Amino acid sequence: MYEPIRTKSVHTPADHAEDFPHRTREEELDIQLAGHLAALLAVTDELGLGEAGDRIAEQVARLRGAPPARHAGLSDAPAPALHRRAHALAGRALVVAASRADTAVAILSAERMDAHTAALSAADTPSRLVGAH
Repeated sequence: MYEPIRTKSVHTPADHAEDFPHRTREEELDIQLAGHLAALLAVTDELGLGEAGDRIAEQVARLRGAPPARHAGLSDAPAPALHRRAHALAGRALVVAASRADTAVAILSAERMDAHTAALSAADTPSRLVGAH
């Protein structure tokens, strides 16, 4: 009544599945985290924040096993836009760092978020001269 299936199912494992490289979840998270940090490093360098950039570069080097290439590809974006971008990137890095339990990067990311929030707040507050009317 029914004809048997003669072809392999797409759900059947490949004959040589071990020939393909597989990464662990931790390796994938390391790659993702290094990418977020490298993007944060680029924006940090563009803002001219050398010490913060050095700390981020240390973590990228630890995750990748090699120091990151550093050059500020200037986008001519205004500083507030760069601070918002850096804040978002630091937030992404914080989420990944928390999921892989990387305390050092989580703390660094939270510090960078705070620093960029403070820079944005300072930019929004007009400076007032003492004694000016």
